[in-house]
Amino acid sequence: MTTHRWYAARGRGRSTPARIVAGIGALFALIEVVYILLIIFGANAANAFFRFIASLAEPLALFFPGLFPIANPTLAVIVNYGLAAVFWLVVTGLVARALR
Repeated sequence: MTTHRWYAARGRGRSTPARIVAGIGALFALIEVVYILLIIFGANAANAFFRFIASLAEPLALFFPGLFPIANPTLAVIVNYGLAAVFWLVVTGLVARALR
């Protein structure tokens, strides 16, 4: 019975700021992934949803677009924006771990 209480208390000890930071990182990575999927599946660039996601994804990609000169534009988006998604997950994961 004592062991059960320890496990239950352990779950409640998670830091709320750490969870918020990790959630923001996951949201940023999700935006990047949605943008990649829209490009892969050839979404209409004139569509309002596409423009909205692109307007979010491009600034979140930071310095990654154009980092690697790749001739195939679809592959360039996958690599560059995919790296940005991984970057957000890693950086916010490290910050969240520090906050815990």
